[in-house]
Amino acid sequence: MVKVLETAGQVCPFPLVEAKAALETLTSSEELEIRFDCTQGTDSIPRWAAEEGHTVTNFEQVGDAAWTITVQKK
Repeated sequence: MVKVLETAGQVCPFPLVEAKAALETLTSSEELEIRFDCTQGTDSIPRWAAEEGHTVTNFEQVGDAAWTITVQKK
């Protein structure tokens, strides 16, 4: 199951803050797809996931200034 978190239009660090909260609601091995358009998130979200032991299963640019990152909960 993949839960989608739409944060486009929010300035950093809010996509990361919301991703942390959303991931807490998931069980181990479930995935959270984070959709965002703040460039700082391209660094901060994968770094946070790695530091917490989660796995980034997808990371792609989907527009001129839009990305999607999927994180699998540890």
